[in-house]
Parts: sequence; C-alpha cells; structure tokens
Amino acid sequence: MRRTSRRRGEAEIEAAEAPARSAHRLPRSGILSVASCPSPIIGECPLVRFIHTADWHLGMQAHFLPAEARARFAQDRFDAVRRIAHLASAHSCAFVLAAGDLFDSNHVDRRVIAKAIDALSAFTVPVLLLPGNHDPLDQSSVYRSADWMEHAPPNAIVPQQSGTVADLQIDGVEVVAAPWQTKHQLHDPLSDCLQMPPVPHRSVRVIVGHGIVDDLSPSAEDPALIRAERIRDLLSEGAAHYLALGDRHSVTEIAQTGGRAFYSGTPVSTDYGETDPNRVLLVSLDRDRCQVEPQAIGSWTFERVHRELTSDADVDQLIHTLQAMPSKPTTAVKLALQGSLTLAAHAKLEEALERCGETLAALDTWERHTDLIVEPDEADLQALDVSGYVREALQQLRTEAASPGEQAAVARDALNLLYRLAS
Repeated sequence: MRRTSRRRGEAEIEAAEAPARSAHRLPRSGILSVASCPSPIIGECPLVRFIHTADWHLGMQAHFLPAEARARFAQDRFDAVRRIAHLASAHSCAFVLAAGDLFDSNHVDRRVIAKAIDALSAFTVPVLLLPGNHDPLDQSSVYRSADWMEHAPPNAIVPQQSGTVADLQIDGVEVVAAPWQTKHQLHDPLSDCLQMPPVPHRSVRVIVGHGIVDDLSPSAEDPALIRAERIRDLLSEGAAHYLALGDRHSVTEIAQTGGRAFYSGTPVSTDYGETDPNRVLLVSLDRDRCQVEPQAIGSWTFERVHRELTSDADVDQLIHTLQAMPSKPTTAVKLALQGSLTLAAHAKLEEALERCGETLAALDTWERHTDLIVEPDEADLQALDVSGYVREALQQLRTEAASPGEQAAVARDALNLLYRLAS
C-alpha cells in the first residue's frame, strides 16, 4: 500500500464538486427531470433526442495511480467515447454535444490524438466538440494540429467562434456554441450567446458552453464565471430551450431553470470528490418539454474510507469493507485511519492491506487525515519472546513510540517490523 499526501488540486476539486444551494442533488439513475412549460414563441416543433457529454480528458496522466492501473485508466477513456457512440445509435440520437475538455491538454501526445480520432470514427451522427479551458482553441490547440486537421472524421465539428450557430445540418435545431479561445477567460464564457435573435419558427435552440456557474463557484471574484441569472432569463423567455454545460465532473442540474440546464459530468471519473460521475445525459427536447435521463458509461470509482481503529474487530470490519468492494480493478481507495492498535492488530492490518492492494486499482493512505498509533501491550511483548539486548531495544522503542514528536512514528514502524520478523 502506498502512502500519499494530499495531491495538488484535490481541495479545488472538492470545492468545485461540493453540492451548493443552487445545484440539485440528483438520483443516480432514471429520469432526472421532465420540464413542461409552454414556450413564449408560438409554433410546434418535432421532438429531438441527443447526447450531452463533457470532460472526457483524453490523455490524462493520472500519476496518482500505479503504472498498470494508469494504462487501463487511460484506455478506458477512449473506450468510453465508443460507448457514447453506441448509446447515441441505440437511442436514435440526432447528434452529440461534447461540452469541453475533451482533451486533458493541448500538449497531449500524437498517439492520444490518433486514438481519439479512431474512437470518434464510431459515431454515425454529428458530434460537436467544444474547446474548453483544458483544450482551448489557441495557437497550440489540438484542433489546429496537422494530425487533427488531416484525419478527424467529417462529422466531428469544432466550433470556431462564440455565439455562432454550429453547422450540424439538423432540421429544427439550432446549436449555439461558446468555445474557449484561451486557457484563462476574462469574461463570462457564454456572454456572446446571450444576445441571440429570436429562435426560428418550429425550431429549438440549444446552447453549449463550458465553465463554472457563479452559484456553484467557491470564488465570486473569478471573471470567467457563468452568470446563472442570465441563464434563467434566457430559458424562461424561450430564447433557448436547453443549456449543455461542461467543467463540473458530477452530474448537476442548475436550479430554477425548469430542468433545462445541466452539467453532464465526466463519462469516466477522474478523481476523488466527484459525487456523480461516469455518466452522460440523454436529452429529449422540443419547445415545450425537456426530458433528461442519465446513462451509465464508466466504471472507475475513487473511494475515501474513514475509520477509527481500536480493536481486532475494527480491523476485521475494514478488511471486509475493502474485500467487498465491486469492480476492484477500477476502484481506487484512499484510507484515512485513526485510533490505536496493538502490534498484533496492526500487523494483521498491514498484511491484509497488502493483499487488498494487489486487487484494487490503487490503495493509498491519506496522510493528512491519518493518525494511527501502534501501542504494544503485554501480549505483544510476550509473543515476541526476546531477551537481552533485543528486549532492551524493544522497551526503548515502546517508550519512544508513546512519546510526542517525529521519532514516535519511526519507533512505531520499527516496533511493527520487529513484531513481524519475530512472529
């Protein structure tokens, strides 16, 4: 089992993914919402069905995983793209909207671009690929590379300018996109999409964007926040009928939008703290109705396990929890352990964690939240059955392990090793 400190960015992920007042906590399956409200713009429109997805993060390095799991994690992201394509076909979708951060960076390896293009070839309908903050449409953009320009399938559409209608060639549907032109925006990414002319007769308008809605942001000073009130006004006035968002990795409905504005979440989980990932949204839409259904795609999970351990029974319960976890090859676990154990109980724990670590994708100790003390009891000392100099060293280690300071942890590790060697 590896011991890891809190990774850079983990606090930011927790803050961004934490539930907020204006985000609805959603069921993990079934229909998320059915909105029904007469549009201010008169005229009927046929139902259109499409997939809303985002945040594929192709080429993500995932250095926090062991090498073997990292390779599977990377490949599963490409496989997820193919599963989305098959889902679109199975539900007779007219198109697919991918709302940003499809690539983890504009500096991914050429092999990542080639595998992405290969996965996209599975789609038989138009796929709009929105540049986001990870893969903006700047001079170094993946979408401007020779590899992409020469080999991308013709139905993979990358919008070039914000506020323009994408050429999906779907009757009765306007898709207005807001691609990121630079990694650091200095204004609301949707600002160019908010002053659109009236929706054409017998049509629906879908806006696709990427970024953090101000109601959900931990930082009200960020100039690139999407203004939630403007979204609500747009939808209530009938100037748009659905807003497809990317950036937040958990499925999230923007409150007070009549079930017409969502983050789709990531189709394959990327980190700890994501509350409802591994999904895409199947959207059925006309002017008056909007039905949103989550569809399972990925299987990766990142679990934090907090335990207070003070006895053999506590250790047994933790071991049972780890052994009972489903889909172990795609489950990463971070342990936050506190309490105190005898040498025998701690040795039992260490041995069990080594075994569990061989079947799980990753098993790490969350050092920031771990404070597990090893306190030998008389039964431990008798079990060691040592004398002379070794006995004296054992007593000294026992004293140091119970004292405050940095040496206590070293002494506890030494005691545990001595117990395992002598037992």
